[in-house]
Amino acid sequence: MLLGEYRHNVDTKGRVSVPSKFRGDLGQSFVITKGLDNCLFMYSKQEWETFENKLKELPLTNNDARSFMRFFFAGAAECEVDKQGRINIPQVLRDYAGIKKDVVIVGVSTRAEIWDSSNWDSYTTSDSLNVSQIASQMSNLGI
Repeated sequence: MLLGEYRHNVDTKGRVSVPSKFRGDLGQSFVITKGLDNCLFMYSKQEWETFENKLKELPLTNNDARSFMRFFFAGAAECEVDKQGRINIPQVLRDYAGIKKDVVIVGVSTRAEIWDSSNWDSYTTSDSLNVSQIASQMSNLGI
């Protein structure tokens, strides 16, 4: 299970260290793609396959389903962890997430997310992030 929040720097070549606590769950090779909320999602190969299978079940005749699939698959890249525990984030993904230098990598159960640190700080301090109000809405989803 991926848990926690870790701050790292992206070097001039676009490499960032993957938290050592995440490497066991993500594996030596994993998938990184555009995520929601202008962050990047990282999935182990097994979790990516589970996610991929769910997307494959969406009806091809539905425009939103096709757009959703394009969003995730077109931006996806397989990453290999190097001997120093780093991955290279493709430029197109860094541009999408607004990643320049400082990032926050957060564990979200079955995936990890990479955020530009200023975007993460804005998100976590935003007035729209009213956890009590969100919690009451989760009861509608059975949580």
